[in-house]
Amino acid sequence: MLEIRPVCENCGKDLPNGTTDAMICSFECTFCLDCVTNILNNVCPNCGGGFEKRPIRRKSHLKKYPATRVKITRSVDIKKFDTIKKALETIPPEDR
Repeated sequence: MLEIRPVCENCGKDLPNGTTDAMICSFECTFCLDCVTNILNNVCPNCGGGFEKRPIRRKSHLKKYPATRVKITRSVDIKKFDTIKKALETIPPEDR
């Protein structure tokens, strides 16, 4: 079950359930579309995977299966990440 994390790990932007610009990797690292597109180039800084649009949990399911309220933020160290990004950004996520 997805946690539906509430913020972008990099910039802290609110990403509540229902937003259409939340992106996740296979480990559910959560970033906003802007960070994924303009900073990360579709490379997760935590695992090196690619991103997909996070699904939206139906409102009727939120009572029984609520989204987490735990906010995970750790700004990406661009200098450290640059080496990983350059090595992976030209390889499609399914081939990494």
